[in-house]
Amino acid sequence: MSSPEATVEVVDGTTILVVDDNAGNRYVAASWLRRAGYRVVEAATGTEALDRVARDPIDVVLLDVGLPDMSGFEVCERIKSDPVLSRPVIHLSATAIRGQDRAQGLTRGADAYLVEPVEPDELRATVWSVLRYHRARAAAERLAARLAGLSRATMAMNAAVDFDELATTIASGAAALAEVPAAALVAASDRTVRRAVVDPADPDDTPRCDSVPPRLLDRLAGGPSDGPVTVAWAEATGDDEADSPASALRSGFRSGRVAIVLRTPGLGAELRDLLVQLSNAAALAVDSLQLYVEEHTLALTLQRAFLPSRPLAPDGVEVAVRYVPAAQNTEIGGDFYEVVELGEGRLLLAIGDVSGHSIHAATVMVELRHALRAYAVEGHGPSAILNRLEDMLRRYHPREFATVCVMVLDTAQDVVTVANAGHLAPLLASPEGTVPLAARGPMLGLRRPHEADSVLALPPRWTLVLYTDGLVEKRGVDLDAALEELRAAVSVHPAPEELGDELLERFAGVREDDIALLILRGDAVT
Repeated sequence: MSSPEATVEVVDGTTILVVDDNAGNRYVAASWLRRAGYRVVEAATGTEALDRVARDPIDVVLLDVGLPDMSGFEVCERIKSDPVLSRPVIHLSATAIRGQDRAQGLTRGADAYLVEPVEPDELRATVWSVLRYHRARAAAERLAARLAGLSRATMAMNAAVDFDELATTIASGAAALAEVPAAALVAASDRTVRRAVVDPADPDDTPRCDSVPPRLLDRLAGGPSDGPVTVAWAEATGDDEADSPASALRSGFRSGRVAIVLRTPGLGAELRDLLVQLSNAAALAVDSLQLYVEEHTLALTLQRAFLPSRPLAPDGVEVAVRYVPAAQNTEIGGDFYEVVELGEGRLLLAIGDVSGHSIHAATVMVELRHALRAYAVEGHGPSAILNRLEDMLRRYHPREFATVCVMVLDTAQDVVTVANAGHLAPLLASPEGTVPLAARGPMLGLRRPHEADSVLALPPRWTLVLYTDGLVEKRGVDLDAALEELRAAVSVHPAPEELGDELLERFAGVREDDIALLILRGDAVT
């Protein structure tokens, strides 16, 4: 018996592997199948059959039960248990013909069981039936996987926080669906176009993202958006070494225009429909992100307008301020700081946080700031200011809460007067070390009186650090440990601007809340 060919190349059609140690039986079954238009390869042993299945594009295995090296049942089990090898198996036997043999074969994974003698039409019909079922199942599984991929891509697109990330998720989703390199071009809110290119065949390849002229998106998105058009892959991606045809889909809602380009000259109907859905979802995500960015920009503009201008300080005192909005929050927050000269070397310092993130929280914050300044100008001390703020909040905003720390720095007397309404304790650094100021009290809104002022003498050289909780509060991080780490990071040596940069670099990280930071440094007069 001549051995089967070493390799099988299938351009089109279905390939069937006939496994039987009897050359005559193989010849008969193979002849019937070839006349029906199938391509047939042969194997004489179980080992040879497993090798064939592993290296060649086999669609169906027609498998004898009595093989010389192992039973056909074992071969079937090994084929079916390996996700890479798994494919339809039909047992054909002239000896294992009892009911219990057929039951064993089907139980161990076979898709059909024929006993000889078998009619040619029955063999061909059984092969076609098994193929039809498995192809329908494979198509359903492929569609389910693609729908799941479409869902994942849509979720990732709507979670993107900037246009580079959005373009990358769109290109990655299209590449995963089509299993070909893909590019996405997105109209950003700053009138630029962001482009991302992804190759799913290269898992180590980092997606490329860059900015391209708007006219490229105009050209790709200039026609109807109800189907793909053929474009040049090199033109769409800038890859001059890959001059090949590609398919582009275009969508746009409001100003959220997007183009998806795939490195393939054509798309099947199923894939085309899924990619059209992806393209439409991408356009909606672009539109939403543009609105998000516009709202965020407006919120930051209003927030910074609500905060005081660059503070002035008496001679010998350096001041640095920082305000950093939460990275994932488009709404205006309630964090604030205040620095007001009171004359005669006296400086009003305050830092606070109104609960919530909204226009209303920002409005309450502005009212507190202006009321605080007015009470300070009237000559009230920190504790008296807090009691008056408590009355104001109770009268006009009875359901709001805020934390505020108020200080009066007297550089002529080298003292600082402190009252605290539930805020994190400021830090006072000197050459001897850094300590939190111990003044404490209930937060505003609890309708409780505030303790008398605490008056502390300033060391010869000093640095004061006032901050809001966004600097130290992180999900999953112990607050006491974070406060101790902050205390250890503050010293009297850096200039306030330098210290502010160091603290933000070390503690800001991924921000879940706004950060307000007020740093002062000076030398005692006496």
